[in-house]
Amino acid sequence: MTTPAHQEIERGLAENREAPGGAARNAHAEALVAAAETSGDRALFRETLDNLINAYLWSSESSKLLVPFARLLQEYDKDPGAFSEWDAHSLFWQFKWVATAIADSPGVPLESATGWLDEMERRYRIAGYSERPVREAELWLADAIGDDERAERAFTRWLTAERDDMSDCQACELNGQGQYAVLRGDDAEALEIWKPVLAGERTCAEEPHRVLATSLLPLLRLGRSAEARSNHLRGYRLARGNDSLLPTVGKHIEFCALTGNESRGLEILAEHASHVGPLANVDDQLAFHSGILVLLRRLMELGHGQIPAVPYDGTPHTVSELYEVLRAGALDIARQFDARNGTTRVSERFLARIGREPLVGALPLGVRSAALPQTAAAVPGPVPVSTASAAGFAELVERARHARDLGHPAADALWAEVAVRVDAQPEPDPLVAADLADHRALAAARSGASEAPELLSAVREGYRALGRAERAALAELRLASVAARSGAAPAEIRRLLGVAVRAAEALDPAEPLRTRRIALAELSVIRVESYLRSAEAAERDAHDHDHDHDHEHGHGELAAELAAFVAAYEDTLADLAAEAEEMLGRVALSQGDPERAVAMLAAAAARAVGAGRPWQAVDPQVLRAGVLMSLDRPEEAEEAARSALEHAPEVTDSEVQGVVRLTLADILVRREGAAEEAAGHALAGAHWFDQAGLTADGGAQARLVLARAYAQDRRAAEAAEVLQSALPDLLEHGEEQAVSGREFLGDLLRQLNELRPAAEQFLLAAETAKGWEDPRPQARLAQSAADTLSDAGLTAEAVAAYERAVELHRLTGGAPVAEVRALRSLAWLGLREEVTDQAVARARVLMDEAAGVLETALAADPGAPELQSELAQTWHQLAQVLDRRVSVQTESFDDEQDEGEDEDGTGGGSTSSAQSLSEAEIEALRLEEIELWDRAGAVYAELGPDHLRDRFQCLNNAVWTEQERGRADAGAARISALIDEVRALPEGAAPDWLLPSAERLYSQLTA
Repeated sequence: MTTPAHQEIERGLAENREAPGGAARNAHAEALVAAAETSGDRALFRETLDNLINAYLWSSESSKLLVPFARLLQEYDKDPGAFSEWDAHSLFWQFKWVATAIADSPGVPLESATGWLDEMERRYRIAGYSERPVREAELWLADAIGDDERAERAFTRWLTAERDDMSDCQACELNGQGQYAVLRGDDAEALEIWKPVLAGERTCAEEPHRVLATSLLPLLRLGRSAEARSNHLRGYRLARGNDSLLPTVGKHIEFCALTGNESRGLEILAEHASHVGPLANVDDQLAFHSGILVLLRRLMELGHGQIPAVPYDGTPHTVSELYEVLRAGALDIARQFDARNGTTRVSERFLARIGREPLVGALPLGVRSAALPQTAAAVPGPVPVSTASAAGFAELVERARHARDLGHPAADALWAEVAVRVDAQPEPDPLVAADLADHRALAAARSGASEAPELLSAVREGYRALGRAERAALAELRLASVAARSGAAPAEIRRLLGVAVRAAEALDPAEPLRTRRIALAELSVIRVESYLRSAEAAERDAHDHDHDHDHEHGHGELAAELAAFVAAYEDTLADLAAEAEEMLGRVALSQGDPERAVAMLAAAAARAVGAGRPWQAVDPQVLRAGVLMSLDRPEEAEEAARSALEHAPEVTDSEVQGVVRLTLADILVRREGAAEEAAGHALAGAHWFDQAGLTADGGAQARLVLARAYAQDRRAAEAAEVLQSALPDLLEHGEEQAVSGREFLGDLLRQLNELRPAAEQFLLAAETAKGWEDPRPQARLAQSAADTLSDAGLTAEAVAAYERAVELHRLTGGAPVAEVRALRSLAWLGLREEVTDQAVARARVLMDEAAGVLETALAADPGAPELQSELAQTWHQLAQVLDRRVSVQTESFDDEQDEGEDEDGTGGGSTSSAQSLSEAEIEALRLEEIELWDRAGAVYAELGPDHLRDRFQCLNNAVWTEQERGRADAGAARISALIDEVRALPEGAAPDWLLPSAERLYSQLTA
């Protein structure tokens, strides 16, 4: 007799089996064992022991499974007959876990470990099982104790032994075989072994999670960094937060440390901070903490030893402090293993691992990570005096001056190096000092520093004192430009411009740079005067309503001035003419003439390249690419973007580098077949934006494009990982970006079968779109959320979301198909839990409502194929609803065979306390079903061969319903007519499966 206590334990077991792995589940499982033992029910006691073993296995306390297994084995020895075939199989299967747990527990003497292995071999042999799992366990024990010959013999016997019911799954076996290849120094062989697992052909509960992490360093060592990045993104997503996979998490942290992604490693560490302390499974602790130690050591080398790390056992620690604590604890565990095994192998491997050097200088991962703080140790120090010879310094200065005069992007870096070396020179050089002051003043002017005018004035006076009038004239021009940028009064700006122009014109006619200084001044006057005219026009706008005429006149005047400048200098100063042409292109855009803009920007880029300044072609080509995309000329846009990238190598501005790559990636991601290349450029773009400190701006956009490229390339896990990291930034880019980002993430998570998080994203996006004037986006998002909630089995939440979607679709008045699909889904959801008369009546109302929506739409658009197809599908599904009601009455049915479920993504209903139907009522329902399927089939016939599958489905259902009515001959006649029709069709008009299926159905009906 079942007692209340027994029922309570059974309920507890059911809950415990569904609980997530971890300490809480383990504690509950332990309590259930104690309660079952007290009850005296031996079968229940055995069941709770088995549950406890499984709970321990899927947690960081797997070494604890030895005790409950030993007790369960005692129960088996006492009464083997009490164990069912499945129970006995489970017990022998758990022997493998025990063998691993013993080998991983240094507190278990080596003799005991060997004894357990011998016992496993003896029992497997008696039970008739293959020795394959035994040899695998022997391999790892032999490897741990340093007996390499025995390990090799065990490996060979493992591979040659037959697979049977006790063998590990192929994914797990391949994991182990690949790991052994790595230990033997053969990374290439390991990766070849792992191929089926990495490709998803062989999977299990913990694969490919573990292999993805284990493959990271072999891939890096072989130079296959792109694959390593992919495996990290995919693998960490699978391992994150899983207690039983802490060693795997440690490998991802180590990978980050060895690829220049220390910040990402710290983030992963923070996500698992609760496990940074003593673990019950010391082997897992050693493996997990070893990966962390690689990261901590690397951070200390980069000068980050004093930044906060994560707490250890609840106590806050800096990076250096945590390193010392973890190293001491891990080394103690390693030495315990060595003492048990009689070797130094474990500690030697541990020390070798935590001493690994980076394998890649910087491998962009695509995911967003917060930058580490700048430290003195991370900043390059000054060049030693011994290397800064006078001759070398003079050459450096000349290179810096040449780059400056050429406008080369490398000039800043060269002057920075001059500044570092200047103090080591035996004699000060006044001109070098003036040039350095000029460089500092220019940097201040670019950054908008308030001291820029004062610095530029000092530079001007310094150059005058040295007799360098051409440099002084340039300083005058920069003073005027700074005044314009700082919003000085127009009169003052014009005064400074006049001074600059006169200074250029006053240069000695023999001065080689005189013409260039005059041209620069002229171009600056054109640019600044245009700005001043716009500002003055804006001021007049407050009093004059004829704004457009003034603005158009201003644009025309600027264009004329720039055209005249180009004509005057195109033969002598091509680079300045190119700059003016680029401005002309921008003016054309502001005038609404994109075609002219495209031509001017192309000319500017070509002229810059011809002038030997290819870096100057980058900006116009990037802008040109964007304009061409707006004109729907993607091929030309791609050509322009590629040209920009071709000319970008010498550009030192990180933001420009990011923009170039993002531009090309955004074009490529829209072209079929270019997703992989788009991903590469977007990845590089994100990296450059990060370098520029623009992670939240351009970096977020680059990551969005990267995620789209990954998604197109069927790399949904990588896409989701990248997008989730960028989402907080994207949410700050306006509501449209927020809604788009969340919807995209929801789609990705749904592909990955992460249904609850996916539904959450759809709902959050719908909430953001709630106040929009156009309700269509919110309706679409509500329906996506409803579909996902339904798939997740959250019926009540799905019903609410579908009802909201229907309400919004009706507000738009232009989405009948979406509306009827929501209505049909609501009908099926009502039947998910129970098939009651009330639920069936409600479903009928909803199906009729859906049909009415379609009939109204067809009245406005007669013959629309999509609407006709949806109407036929609605009749089809209403017939299925009625058939389900009949089935509840006549027999228990299997909901998995109901085809309507598949189409609407709902689960099946169960028999219930629906009122009994009379024979007449059943007959009436069956006749209605047949009539509905006939009606739907007739519409599908009108729609042609593309709908033969739908038509056959309706016919099949009608035929079997006729058979249930005792009219198999009527059903056979229907099928015979279809067979004749299909045979009369031209060859290839009907799918290959149709005629054989129809003939088989006819045979079944006439047998």
